[in-house]
Amino acid sequence: MRIRRMAAGAAVAGLVLAASGCANDSRSAGDSGAGLNGPPAAAPKAPVRGVNSLAPDNDEFTSTFALDVDTASYGFVRRTLLDGSRPDPATVRPEEFVNSFRQDYPQPRGSGFAVSVDGGRISSDVRMLRVGLQTREASQGERRDARLTFVIDTSGSMSGPGRLDLVKESLRTLVRQLRPSDAVAIVAFTGTAETVLPMTPVAERARLLDAITRLRPGDSTNLGGGLVLGYKEARRGFAEGLTNRVILASDGLANTGDTESAPILRQVADEARGDISLLCVGVGSDYGDTLMEQLADRGDGRALYVSEQSKADRLFVEQLPATVEVRAKDAKAQVKFDPEQVSAYRLIGYEDRKLNAEDFHDDGVDGGEIGPGHAVTALYTVRLKPDAAGHLGDVAVRWLDPDTGRPAETGHPITVSDTAPDLWSDAPVRLQVDAVAAYFAEHLKDVGVGHGTAFVTDGMLQGEPVVSLELLRRQVETLARKSEDKDVADLSTLLSRAS
Repeated sequence: MRIRRMAAGAAVAGLVLAASGCANDSRSAGDSGAGLNGPPAAAPKAPVRGVNSLAPDNDEFTSTFALDVDTASYGFVRRTLLDGSRPDPATVRPEEFVNSFRQDYPQPRGSGFAVSVDGGRISSDVRMLRVGLQTREASQGERRDARLTFVIDTSGSMSGPGRLDLVKESLRTLVRQLRPSDAVAIVAFTGTAETVLPMTPVAERARLLDAITRLRPGDSTNLGGGLVLGYKEARRGFAEGLTNRVILASDGLANTGDTESAPILRQVADEARGDISLLCVGVGSDYGDTLMEQLADRGDGRALYVSEQSKADRLFVEQLPATVEVRAKDAKAQVKFDPEQVSAYRLIGYEDRKLNAEDFHDDGVDGGEIGPGHAVTALYTVRLKPDAAGHLGDVAVRWLDPDTGRPAETGHPITVSDTAPDLWSDAPVRLQVDAVAAYFAEHLKDVGVGHGTAFVTDGMLQGEPVVSLELLRRQVETLARKSEDKDVADLSTLLSRAS
């Protein structure tokens, strides 16, 4: 996913607003004690209009962003909290927290996306809106054969537990369950880069497993050199019509050769335009989060983080079709709110995925690459006008077919009644989990005073209640019992650690 990135310092301390009309809408002191429950929403008074029925020039009430399925932020923050440290706020991206959890959205019948909309009442006039986008899962045997080039960091910093050893075991697991018709190349880098094995059919598993076993940690980290050689090997083994991907496994701590992101990103972007996408798998307690995320964004790919063998196995075995295949290219979403019903809104997260309204229909502007079975969730808080009812807005998603390059688009209307249930008692369990994850991330992003109590941010809407860590912890304990989901129970543990 190659997108226009905002200045890094602009979003570190607080929340991004999805439109300029929200920037002056700060929470007043009298609203700080607002409760979590409010009166039910008014019954709809107006018929629902069609998708994208609002005026196209209403940019102030239009939110546009590139889709994103990265989850590295949540994985790394999880590791940091379990190690007993508070994460750097710059590494916290709320959308990656939310997208780390199961959503259970309905799947589309064909290619492309199914669009789901629901929400919940936070206070009398503030609602949470969830926009869910889902691609169809790959059926058994459906995916194309793959040509995978692994670029493995074997520098000295990878010698600790849970780094190179975890990567090697994950590669063994992957090779054992790939098809004989797939092929794998392996490049390793320390201060220099070397081809450990050129593109080799998985039918020759013994050669591949032997090459993985020979990987040993060395000295410095020439990440740029490793990627350059990795892409050269991927180009040599490129197969038209198949899935061609470079998979970088590293702690992202470059200290030799090109150590800044810009020259490495230029190389990655050039190669990505040649239909070779990039998957970044991060490891290690000392982790170059910014570099790995930027590499994935510019390389039309994903950034993931793993710290445990079970999660690494889950990534490479259970999520393999979604990891190597692409279902939609340059995917973007746009939400148009009805100014007759909405006075202000904010998009939670997606700070550096924001696009201009006109970029939505410009297929020359890059979006996100989405695989089979992927769910993308966007959460908004929305302040309604008095007596708001009926049509609240429209959601649209646009993407390019990965085979033909042709654009496609679908959408869904939003009504006030979609957001009527009380968020914390009556909304769907999965929506409540998303809300907890998002508010938890926002708490961790807050670099102001008051850590350990309620988070405070300039970005909140007027009338939007402050949510404490303690409330989130109690809520997620209940949700863990209801959902019987180990990942939700794990979120409860993280909230206790953060407290």
